[in-house]
Amino acid sequence: MSTLVQSLIALALVWVFAYRRARMSTILTSLLLLLLLMTFYGGVAWLPWLLLLLVGFFYIAKNLRLQWMTLPLYQFFQSVLPPMNRTEMEALEAGDIWWEAELFQGDPDWNELLSYPKPELSEEEQSFIDNETETLCEMLDDWQIVQHDKDMSPDAWQYMKDAGFLGMIIPREYGGLGFSAIAHSSIVTKLASKSSSAAVTAMVPNSLGPAELLLKYGTEEQRQRYLPGLAKGSEIPCFGLTSPEAGSDAGAIIDSGIVCTGNHEGKECLGLSLTWNKRYITLAPVATVLGLAFKMYDPDHLLGDDTELGITVALIPTNHPGVVHGNRHNPMGMAFMNGPTQGADVFIPLDWIIGGVDYAGKGWQMLVDCLSEGRAISLPALSTAIAKVCYRLSGAYSRVRTQFNMPIGNFEGIEEALSRIAGYAYQLEASRVMTAGAVDLHIKPSVVSAIAKYHMTENARRVIQDAMDVHGGRGLILGRANYLAYAYMSVPIAITVEGANILTRNLIIFGQGAIRCHPFIFREMQAAKDSDTEAGLQEFDSLIFRHAGYCFSNFVRTLSLSLSGALVARAPVSDVTAKHYRQMTRMSSSLALVSDISMMLLGGALKRKERLSARLGDVLSNLYLGSAVLKYYRDNGSKSEDLPYVDWNIQLAMYNCQIALNEFFENLPNRPIAWLLKLVVFPFGSRYRLPDDSLEHRMVQTMFSDNPLRDRISQHMYIGSDDSDPSFIMEDAFKQLLASKATRDAIRTAIKEGKIAASEDLTVLAKAAVKMSLCSKADADAYLAAETARNRAIQVDDFPPDKF
Repeated sequence: MSTLVQSLIALALVWVFAYRRARMSTILTSLLLLLLLMTFYGGVAWLPWLLLLLVGFFYIAKNLRLQWMTLPLYQFFQSVLPPMNRTEMEALEAGDIWWEAELFQGDPDWNELLSYPKPELSEEEQSFIDNETETLCEMLDDWQIVQHDKDMSPDAWQYMKDAGFLGMIIPREYGGLGFSAIAHSSIVTKLASKSSSAAVTAMVPNSLGPAELLLKYGTEEQRQRYLPGLAKGSEIPCFGLTSPEAGSDAGAIIDSGIVCTGNHEGKECLGLSLTWNKRYITLAPVATVLGLAFKMYDPDHLLGDDTELGITVALIPTNHPGVVHGNRHNPMGMAFMNGPTQGADVFIPLDWIIGGVDYAGKGWQMLVDCLSEGRAISLPALSTAIAKVCYRLSGAYSRVRTQFNMPIGNFEGIEEALSRIAGYAYQLEASRVMTAGAVDLHIKPSVVSAIAKYHMTENARRVIQDAMDVHGGRGLILGRANYLAYAYMSVPIAITVEGANILTRNLIIFGQGAIRCHPFIFREMQAAKDSDTEAGLQEFDSLIFRHAGYCFSNFVRTLSLSLSGALVARAPVSDVTAKHYRQMTRMSSSLALVSDISMMLLGGALKRKERLSARLGDVLSNLYLGSAVLKYYRDNGSKSEDLPYVDWNIQLAMYNCQIALNEFFENLPNRPIAWLLKLVVFPFGSRYRLPDDSLEHRMVQTMFSDNPLRDRISQHMYIGSDDSDPSFIMEDAFKQLLASKATRDAIRTAIKEGKIAASEDLTVLAKAAVKMSLCSKADADAYLAAETARNRAIQVDDFPPDKF
């Protein structure tokens, strides 16, 4: 047997084991046995033996490996490691990794994804949505709230408090509802489908704020002091983080707390002299308790040796002397309470620090931990609510509204916009459920919540833009009949808060995701920063060569998947969606390879190459969104009517991954490496395509009939029971038109055939149809009622001059 043949057989063995991510010891042992066998039957092949002995020697000879290989790599890694301040490091360490790590590492275990329990509401939670949430929605008149009162009615405020909406996350032992994350998300979704101002009012106390901070870090005394009041609404919370100097860069806050002695309730005690100037604080104008983030200093060393203790959070009653609040901002004309708060040299005792003095300086890590959970629930719920309203009512409007003697939904231009609304609505609901489900699994999903926050708010913006285009003037004219305009106006708020989207995409998703999700990078960084150099070197040695094997495996897997069109990838199912799992695995492997190579090439400079890292973040994000769609499809019975939606979303996700990777290759500074990577990832060129017209046509048809899938996608959307609700007006007209379709078709056919004379008077047509026995008297009455409802549904508001 020739050396070439033996070398190829050995390479094939290594290739298979690398594809399967076998351990180095397994590969070396198997290769040794194979070479011994081939030598016995075919003679010695020096090349594979030489490579085996060389690799095996350094694998076994640890001391020589440390001196000759690991130490230079260790020193190089230390030199390229990007500098990180304390705030960045705390943000990096906060939260947990979850399914996104599987996607990032290139070989996702799809069975693990499908084994996660389906997030479901308890009987009590469902009852709360069907009753209390329904009641609150009935009390909300968004036109009155936003245009006139600039606030919810006193009755709505009181009901929100009494029913427990402000204490959904607070456990029962403190008087709260103790609801799950999926219940919290579903309640906010339903409220937001009626009034975004009311939804924000309910969601903020249950998101990043005093209640969550107290539950996780507060002393029992602090919990007993505040949580019962927060649960029942006798205490209204707000949290002050953003200031004029510090927006996305929260570490830049100049709000300060100086450790000193002072008087509190007539007694001298150790405390803090606080000075702050916060803005954009939701609920601040009406809050009774202020959570405050500030930098804590101890210049007189009253607590210890450190002068700068770091970001700290405290709870302050807003009636405390020196607290200034009450003024309001006007965020895009929306009516939820938002405004500034200030204080100058306000003295508070040290035990007002959340968690007590032991948590001084730990505020940023506390905030980031809580932010990851809140961001996984609130903004995804708001975004999904927008999509549900647009999906259900744009489809209805496209059947109700006629032009050129046919429903506007029959026009392909309208169909194109509707297909995006439909596809994104399905994706947003799938992502909402899966992301909230992670929180219910006791995951603090820092990277996933960033993905959800960015992409769900951006996709909601796309949906509302398309819905406005479909509705035309019907969506532009403000008034009680308009169910789109306030959602359109409020979307930029969601885009901006809890980490502006530009920051989230360019710095957080990949910047945090790459380090946290990579199996070795974060531990290598910790080893490189170890003050004990010897221990750090030993740990680095145990990691770096496994990292090299991981990188080689990614190369093998990516090339194999690319050349085979992902046919060699495993899928957890055997149905028509199996191809989607395989393609997702291919892009996951490509991401793992490209990420690893780019981090090795650019080192710390990748942190500053924001547009490059953002594109890799886009790949990770689209893989997550695609995963959510596949999981949602399986959790809901793998129904055939869902398949166009699933196909549309996975095709779009793969196309977006392709665009992001190609743009990455085009802009990678090292051109030879960029060319090689593109050749490995896309050896046959860019083969992914956007969904075609026929697929989008099939998907949109679901919007034009009353069916279970339409109901499921728009689940938890509020629709009233009478003409006081604009959603009811459109939905009622839609259903009446569907019910009277046979009569309408019969009349039109008779007119075309000359059996009935054409007339603008529908009553004349209906009487003629009855006379000719084309329909019954009841059918004719239903036809006329439907046409009246249609006319009502397309109307817009107008106002007398004195209203302006």
